[in-house]
Amino acid sequence: MSKGLEDVVAATSSITYIDGIKGRLLYRGYDIADLVENSSYEETAYLIWNVRLPAERELSDFTKGLVSKRPIPDGVDSVLNSLPTNCDAMDALKIGVAVLGIFDDPMYSTQEKAASITSKMGTMAATIHRHKHNKQPVRPKDGLNFSSNLLYMISGKEPDELMAKVMDVVLILHADHELNASTFAARVVASTLSDIYSSITAAVGALKGPLHGGANEKVVEMTEEIGSPDRAERYVIDKLSRKEKIMGFGHRVYKTDDPRAKILKDYARKLISTDKDRKDFEILTKLQEVMLKEKQLHANVDLFSGFVLNHIGVPTYLFTPIFAVGRSVGWLAHIMEQYSNNR
Repeated sequence: MSKGLEDVVAATSSITYIDGIKGRLLYRGYDIADLVENSSYEETAYLIWNVRLPAERELSDFTKGLVSKRPIPDGVDSVLNSLPTNCDAMDALKIGVAVLGIFDDPMYSTQEKAASITSKMGTMAATIHRHKHNKQPVRPKDGLNFSSNLLYMISGKEPDELMAKVMDVVLILHADHELNASTFAARVVASTLSDIYSSITAAVGALKGPLHGGANEKVVEMTEEIGSPDRAERYVIDKLSRKEKIMGFGHRVYKTDDPRAKILKDYARKLISTDKDRKDFEILTKLQEVMLKEKQLHANVDLFSGFVLNHIGVPTYLFTPIFAVGRSVGWLAHIMEQYSNNR
């Protein structure tokens, strides 16, 4: 058997298509670049779960359903706020999802459970953040869309238009990516006909690893360590000489630029407002140049995602939980697909 199941067909899916040669990512046939500019996270979630874009009334009803499910049950809130404040944020989220399986409405249909999980994961991530700082949780605000509300629950302030758009872009770009490690974990658990909450708990556990969801945290640490654009090339060459991994580069599927990295780089450029911003952005672009020259490796989604998340008020330790919030839509689509044709 191939190492890491490389080239082994484990499942057949119609959710996402990746063209690794041309560098394209499509959800249900729609290019990610078009969705980022013309859609919203809610509309993208509807598309991924229902195989088509919604009519205006359908999107309105779907969005209202997500909004109504944002508040977390008291039992979940109690558990999250009883954890040590130094608890790893992904461990806390994993516990929250598992406990939600006990307290969520047992009469929900599978799709209602999916809507509940996605909506409440955002609330749980924000609650975990507030608890770390001994602050009261900020309750969801009905009048805000998913991305604006998420930032509002994290900071206590309504975000401006650009910040809200960037969060929406981040969530859309992370919504699905074929059979990656966490999605594979979710489908394996679902294939035993275990419940949807157990499947998502397994996915969160897989995403926690630095070789999966935690890579963008390492990119931020690397940027700080380099400190100046003129030190980037020597940093890369020294690391490569020691055969050490440089996060934010290379992908098993893409043989050219990761389309998500290109989009996030454009938004990162829009967020530059200080000399430090410009310096950090130049470090990242210099890393791109050197890695392409030295190793023929292109940037992946992690290179610029940490930069943009920090700039819209998301602390580094919350990067992977936010990744999980975005990816929950894809995980749930794969779980429902697995249930529909279990093998």
